[in-house]
Amino acid sequence: MRTLPVLWIAFGLSAAEPSYFRDVRPVLQRQCQGCHQPNLKSSHLDLATYEGLKAGGTRGPALGLLVKYLTGEMKPQMPLGLPPLPPEQIELIRNWVAAGGNDDTPEEARETVSAGTPTIYFQPPVLTALAFSPDGKMLAVSGNREILLHTLDGSASPRRLPGLSDTVLSLAFSRDGSLLVAGGGTPARFGEIQIWDLPAARLRRSVMLTGDTVFGVSISQDGSRVAAGCTDNTVRIVDTASGKEVGKMGAHENWVLGTVFGVDGKRVVSVGRDRSAKLTDAASGAFQENLNLLRGELAAVARHPSKDMVVVGGEDRIAYVYLMDRPKNMKIADDTTMIRKLERQNGVIAALAWSPDGGRIAVAGAAPEVNVYDAGTGARVTACTGHTAGIYSVAFSPDSATLATGGFDGTVRLYDAATGALKKAFVPVPLEKSASESGGLR
Repeated sequence: MRTLPVLWIAFGLSAAEPSYFRDVRPVLQRQCQGCHQPNLKSSHLDLATYEGLKAGGTRGPALGLLVKYLTGEMKPQMPLGLPPLPPEQIELIRNWVAAGGNDDTPEEARETVSAGTPTIYFQPPVLTALAFSPDGKMLAVSGNREILLHTLDGSASPRRLPGLSDTVLSLAFSRDGSLLVAGGGTPARFGEIQIWDLPAARLRRSVMLTGDTVFGVSISQDGSRVAAGCTDNTVRIVDTASGKEVGKMGAHENWVLGTVFGVDGKRVVSVGRDRSAKLTDAASGAFQENLNLLRGELAAVARHPSKDMVVVGGEDRIAYVYLMDRPKNMKIADDTTMIRKLERQNGVIAALAWSPDGGRIAVAGAAPEVNVYDAGTGARVTACTGHTAGIYSVAFSPDSATLATGGFDGTVRLYDAATGALKKAFVPVPLEKSASESGGLR
């Protein structure tokens, strides 16, 4: 039997029983659910729910084995391929198991949707991420706890890729179309990068990062690495094949909200709440310089398809186009690398896209329209209207002819990128009728 601390004995106090909901579950979410969840279920073990933990996996009920695997008493030591948990976290879990391993999750906090099960929708969700497949045949759209893959010709019902994260905030395809990468998480609980095998519609890797959602995922040209912005002020680089974190960049002083690789994949530009567009060596993590003069907070970044040139935007409502290489001697945080700035928007900027042919830049945000600009001159080409509220994601089709938009009103709109004419609008999720709409319960 474990002894109580001396001070507890001296004052006649007893140790408070560790809480599954408050203490244990957050550790399991961040450290273990990447491999042990409904979509992957390594060793047939699901740690996404208390019920899955209690049921156990290949080796039997998990409560009795949990501490042994975490301490290395049983092999392989968990988390697999990562540093061991800090002793205080292992001790917390040990004490919880010794006290009975009870589930104290409040009823109001219990999951209303099982992890890995597609959501039932009664109204359109806020859309936070869009991406065209490289062949132009599919559009990936964020939903609640899932990604929906729509065929552009409407020849099939959308494929649904349910995951663990409550929110998917960014999407990116590999150039060969074999991978779809998603970044998101569950606020104040975990951040997650999902790496999907697209032809099989199968989750290949789930990588847990930090204790909050991750933002602005991007994928290198060769498809080997993913970059993501984090709320701990870092940029993380993850290997797509193994799911292992291979880089951590800590030059930012606030949340990182967007990332993009350079053309050759050797550098990363990241933007965030600290107002800076930072250029970093992707291999060593060494900070090189700020590309921009610091103004308002930055929320979005996009790169020219074939040149080391980026556009950034955010709080001050102006999109700025910068070179990644300074043409003359560096002066700290100046605008030497700026090529041009676009006109001031009617709201803060939340999303940017650069067309695959390099000719146009789309700018979206709090205002209910998307403005499209000539990337060479900065002149406005057209405005895409029809949304009723803010727009949080924009994407050009591979042929640069179509612009997809999505945001607060839950509707995907497809526009002619040259004229702004609306081609198509649709709600990307299947909607169910509520009891009141269907005449009440029977």
